[in-house]
Amino acid sequence: MRHHPADLVLTGGPVLTLDAARSRATTVAVTDGRITAVGHDEVRDLVGPRTEVVDLAGKLLLPGFQDAHVHPVAAGLELAQCDLTSVRTAAETLAAVRAYADAHPDREWITGGGWSMEAFAGGSPTKDLLDAVVPDRPVYLPNRDHHGAWCNSRALALAGIDRTTPDPADGRIERAADGTGEPTGLLQEGAMELVARHTPPSTPADRLAALLRAQRLLHSHGVTAWQDAIVGTFGSMDDPADAYLTAARDGTLTARVTGALWWDRERGAEQIPALVARREELSHGRFRATTVKIMVDGVAETGTAALLTPYLDGCGCPTANRGTSFIAPADLRRYVTALDALGFQCHFHALGDRAVRDALDAVEAARAANGWRDTRPHLAHLQIVHPDDIPRFRHLGATANIQPLWAAHEPQMDELTIPFLGPERAGHQYPFAALLRSGATLAAGSDWPVSSPEPLLGVHTAVNRVEPGSSAPVFLPDQRIGLTDALAAYTAGSAHVNHLDDTGSVRAGALADLVVLDRDPYAAPPEEIAETRVARTYVAGQLVYDAGL
Repeated sequence: MRHHPADLVLTGGPVLTLDAARSRATTVAVTDGRITAVGHDEVRDLVGPRTEVVDLAGKLLLPGFQDAHVHPVAAGLELAQCDLTSVRTAAETLAAVRAYADAHPDREWITGGGWSMEAFAGGSPTKDLLDAVVPDRPVYLPNRDHHGAWCNSRALALAGIDRTTPDPADGRIERAADGTGEPTGLLQEGAMELVARHTPPSTPADRLAALLRAQRLLHSHGVTAWQDAIVGTFGSMDDPADAYLTAARDGTLTARVTGALWWDRERGAEQIPALVARREELSHGRFRATTVKIMVDGVAETGTAALLTPYLDGCGCPTANRGTSFIAPADLRRYVTALDALGFQCHFHALGDRAVRDALDAVEAARAANGWRDTRPHLAHLQIVHPDDIPRFRHLGATANIQPLWAAHEPQMDELTIPFLGPERAGHQYPFAALLRSGATLAAGSDWPVSSPEPLLGVHTAVNRVEPGSSAPVFLPDQRIGLTDALAAYTAGSAHVNHLDDTGSVRAGALADLVVLDRDPYAAPPEEIAETRVARTYVAGQLVYDAGL
């Protein structure tokens, strides 16, 4: 062992390396931002007069968490607006909207979002409810999954939406059940843009502040790197590119970030040269825009996730609706093949079983045309996966990018999803264990602000298939995975997706992106994983969050 003194030595606690060659250690040395030694007492030989020695006091050290699918700038902006993510009932939601409007009389529009669909009958609140609390200004509030938006009458009028307005090709204006065609105030998918385009845009200063606000929060949850799942303009989400570029250039971007450039589903291959130019323009320092995000379908709760067979109605009978494919399968194969040939990673939003199959077919076409390139395609969400498609992830080298917090019984699942899928198809949801058994690589993400950005809550749900604090029954218990597998998805798996090959495990030569937990979750029952907190977060050996050891 070299005896050049280390800058930092962390010792006195269990180290989960997530390195297959050595799974556990007790001491780690760091020099110039990289791990120089991993082991036990012998590593302490690297302690010199200027070495910072941190006593872990029995707390668990592991690689920094990486979020493989998140929207930090959108979340940071939402936190500064009418943030409804913490309310659960219709009354609480409306009270929060009224309180925000009263507290901000100068705001031309009331914007923000994050309301829960389960708070309203059928997941469908109406404009009349908003009119009663904010009658004088337009209101535009996306729901928690950001695939639908709730508007008041004033917002609809300003956008020119009435009973004669046709649905856009990629969305739906919800209408009154009386057959008049009167809009209810709920806009789905592409219809959101009809109002979103009229809302006040954020400023560059707003977006930079939102990024830094979100980064502080993510570091506090142990996140050292992430993939921003939409770099571009989509619905009410403003393009975060300028914020990332500014922060990367001035050094305030302490995380490592991969940007997924938005694929405009209303255009075709003619946008590819612009994506190539953006990749070159935006890649700087700790930010690289090397991925393209393709939204293949919608979401199950609104009947827009693309299914192989039709949704059921409330009585359990098949309907004519098989969901929405935003890109025709043949076009998707062509686009993905072209992007792969140019070295882009493709990041698919795929919830329904038909969308998953179409995305895998596109990866297969790219592999056939281009050979196996190190582009590391990944499919996010994977709510419903047909059993025939599970082994294809390993065969094609496509990573399964899971959002574990969604794999649990809760009102949106039990009231707005399972009844419309039927028991057999509902049993194909979030097949984490089946994917692992098939040899697939798992990465993990939060989709924040859709759900909590805390990786430890996702780990808890992946292991237990029950939300933290819930007394609901276990959701598809055969699909539970082990604690190490869940932690690996949030570390090594997401590092693989992010092409950060010198992160994701604690090994000599790797970057010292590390997290210290306040306890060792292996020493307690799985039901207590969510009680674990982050004590410290390091990026390149630099402390970026400290709750105290």
